[in-house]
Amino acid sequence: MSCVTINTNKLLGKIRPMNCVNNGPVGLAEDPGRGNFQTYKKLKIPFARTHDSNFFSGYGGPHTVDVGVIFPDFSKDVNDPDAYDFQLTDEYIQKIIAAGTEPFYRLGASIEHWSKKYHTLPPKDNQKWAEVCEHIIRHYTEGWANGFTHKIRYWEIWNEPDLDAEDSDNKKCWGGTKLQFFEFYKTVALHLKKCFPHLKIGGPALAWDKAWLDDFLKMMSGEGCEEKRVPIDFISWHRYMRNPWDVQEDADIVEAIMKKYGYEAAESHLNEWNYVRGWGTEAFNYSIETIIGMKGAAFTLAAMIVGQNVNKLDMMMYYDARPTGMNGIWDLYLYRPLKTYYSFEAYNKLAEYGTQLETISDDNDIYALGARSANGSTCTLLSYFIEEDETAKPRTIRITFDSGKEPVAKLLDNSSNFTQVLPLTNCGSNIYEFTLAPNTVAMIDC
Repeated sequence: MSCVTINTNKLLGKIRPMNCVNNGPVGLAEDPGRGNFQTYKKLKIPFARTHDSNFFSGYGGPHTVDVGVIFPDFSKDVNDPDAYDFQLTDEYIQKIIAAGTEPFYRLGASIEHWSKKYHTLPPKDNQKWAEVCEHIIRHYTEGWANGFTHKIRYWEIWNEPDLDAEDSDNKKCWGGTKLQFFEFYKTVALHLKKCFPHLKIGGPALAWDKAWLDDFLKMMSGEGCEEKRVPIDFISWHRYMRNPWDVQEDADIVEAIMKKYGYEAAESHLNEWNYVRGWGTEAFNYSIETIIGMKGAAFTLAAMIVGQNVNKLDMMMYYDARPTGMNGIWDLYLYRPLKTYYSFEAYNKLAEYGTQLETISDDNDIYALGARSANGSTCTLLSYFIEEDETAKPRTIRITFDSGKEPVAKLLDNSSNFTQVLPLTNCGSNIYEFTLAPNTVAMIDC
């Protein structure tokens, strides 16, 4: 028996944006039959990170977002609008905003898996690169170069500079040394923060080397010299995993390192994550099959629930909403919603209720999150995620409410997208029992 208790009168604060993604919609509002614009918009995704966008032709392909493609000739004058190619990135950013989502702009380059590198090598001049980024920001927020005055608050410097070993001869994200990156980041962050004190400048989109993060923040802190301290508005980091509880473990580690160097006021963003059993062929194939199915939907919601319950985590961004094997939200060819779509839809409903309720589960495989609206109605999400297929069995769940109102439960499983009512047994005293199959989700309104 697994027991869940919802304390409807104990409020824990705002539901945070754990339902963000990497990348925007496909297609246009005026052509809903081709792409996923309408269903993307329906999810009310708070933020979309613009990373690896140039891998998809529907966004503009290799001419989109990355600093090196917007400013292709580094010898040109940074103040010359004609030196910049904004057109396809403009169209992509407009599409994200039209869907009701705020871009979270990654300044840097997409990962380069190939032997020849084009945009991931250290810039020839860090200050000039920073000034290029300054003009990109001015284009999208101040109208420079026939641009826009969009509300884009977050600007992230680079992606996964710690991905490869220091002595690797095929670095995929940062082609220089660790110390070179530290100097690069310092130059860019100081310049951008001086130009835009009202915007949030951060990074470095850590692949997940904890020692690397410690060294990075130690260097940025000025090692005790406040005059040398680099301002950081958010720390971004990544985690691919098979256990949703890894979100809590890693967020706590990041928080501890942030506190160690006096950056506890900065936000913490897990801005790449998904289910990955392993990176070898067999394990990765299993991972993709999981991501696009019901098990992936249960995992995704479980991870978002853990994220909401973490002490220090401000945002999570699922990788990926771009058409790729790691997109469990939409079918890659017809863009029909997959099961994870409904996990996002359910989390958005909870976010619209607004305020988190104390929700306690005594079972580590039963992930529970409740919220209450301003009028007193409540919604609770339960995800029964279990990684080991051979031990996965149905579980009886006893849920206790203190509201005295009759709950209604709906099911997300292989045959129902919250369209099937889940039978509840009234045990008296606001206690109800029901059975959940492995890797399914329940939504309970009260």
